[in-house]
Amino acid sequence: MTTSLERQDIDLPPLTSPLRRVLKHPRLMHHNRLAALVLLVNAGFLYASWTPSDRTMGHAALANLALAVIVRQQYVINLFFRLATRASPNWPLKIRWTLGKVYHFGGLHVGGALAGTAWFLALTISTPKGAPAAVGWSLLALLALIIATALPPFRSRHHDHFEKIHRFGGWTALALFWTHTLLVSPGPAEVSVLSVVTFSVALPWLRLRKVDVRLERPSPHVVLARFDHGETPFAGSSTAISRSPLKEWHSFANVPAPGEPGFRLTISRAGDWTGSFIDELPDRVWVKGITTAGVANIETLFKKVIYVATGSGIGPCLPHLLAAEVPSRLVWATRDPRTTYGDALVEEILAVQPDALIWDTTRDGKPDMVRLAYAAYRDFGAEAVICISNKKLTWQVVEGLERRGIPAYGAIWDS
Repeated sequence: MTTSLERQDIDLPPLTSPLRRVLKHPRLMHHNRLAALVLLVNAGFLYASWTPSDRTMGHAALANLALAVIVRQQYVINLFFRLATRASPNWPLKIRWTLGKVYHFGGLHVGGALAGTAWFLALTISTPKGAPAAVGWSLLALLALIIATALPPFRSRHHDHFEKIHRFGGWTALALFWTHTLLVSPGPAEVSVLSVVTFSVALPWLRLRKVDVRLERPSPHVVLARFDHGETPFAGSSTAISRSPLKEWHSFANVPAPGEPGFRLTISRAGDWTGSFIDELPDRVWVKGITTAGVANIETLFKKVIYVATGSGIGPCLPHLLAAEVPSRLVWATRDPRTTYGDALVEEILAVQPDALIWDTTRDGKPDMVRLAYAAYRDFGAEAVICISNKKLTWQVVEGLERRGIPAYGAIWDS
C-alpha cells in the first residue's frame, strides 16, 4: 500500500490542442452528441418529407418515444455494453477510446424524448377537435412536465420528485398514448410497437420480489449488504433496491466474490434514505429488474487500467479488482479506511492490490485526484483511467485527463 505525499508534486502533461480541449468540454460529451444526432436525423426526415401527413407524424412520434423507452431497458443496456466491449485490446486506441463511451447511451433517450414530443405536438396541432385532440393535449402537457423536471436544475435539487414524476408520469403517458392510438384507428405496426414498449416498461416490475439481506455495519458511515437469494450477478453490474417499491429506488454496484454465490453492496451514508438504511438495518428489501452493466465494464477494451475511487466508490471497483480480468492499479481516497470500512475490506483489497495507493483524507487531507490519477497512469503504463466518485470530482478527473490526451471515464448522472 502506497500513501506517499510526493505523488501530489508530479507535473501534469500540457493540455492538447485547442480543438481537443473544446471537444472534451462536458457540454460536448458523447451523451449530448448522441442527443443532437437524434434531433438532426429527425430534422433531416422532416426536410425530406417536406409536408408530412398526420400518419407520418404519428409514426415519427411513436418511433422516437419508443427509442426513448427501449434504450433504457436493462437487457438493451447490457447488449450495448456487450457489443462495445467485443473489440480487441489490440485495436487502435482512438477506436477503443470512443467505444468506451458506450455508457453515454442516455443521449439516445434524451434525443428520442425531445423529438417524439415535438412530432406529437405537430400531430396534435393538426388534429381536429374531438376525443383524439383532447387526449393529445393531455399527453403533451404530461410530456412537457416530464421533460421539465428531468432538466438538471430540477433533477439535481429534487431527485426524489423527479424520480416519481418520471415513473408515474411515464406510466400515465404510455396509457394516454395507447388511448390516442386506439382512437385514430391504429394499424398492426402501431399496436406492435406499443406492445413492445409496454412489455419493456413492465419487465423489470415482473421481476419484483422481497429478499433477505444480511447487513454488517463497520462504522456509522457505511453498511456492507450481503445477498444470497439465488442470483450471482456479473462483475461491474448494479442492483436496484428499495424499502418502498412505489416511492424510490437506489442502485448500487454488485460485488460478487470469485467462486462464491451471492454478492455484496457497499452502501454509504449520502442522504435521508441511505442514512435511515444504515441506522435501522432492515433485514428484508425489495429488488427489481435485471442486473445492469455499468461504466467499469469498459475495462476489457484496454490492456491496463487505473481505477480512481473516493469513499464508497470503491464498491463498483472492487469486483473488477477481485476478478483481475484486466491488469489494474487502484487509487482510493477516503477518510480513515480501516475505521470506516473495516479491516476485512481493506485487507481484501490489499490482497489483490498490494501496490494500491490508499489515501487517508483524515490524516493527509484531500488530495489532487487528477495528479494522483496521472501519476498512477504514467507509472503503471496504463491505457485508460476509470473514475468512480461524486459528480464534481468525477468530471474534474475525466475532463482534466481527457484534455491532456488520456482516455478517462466516469458516470455522467444522466438519469
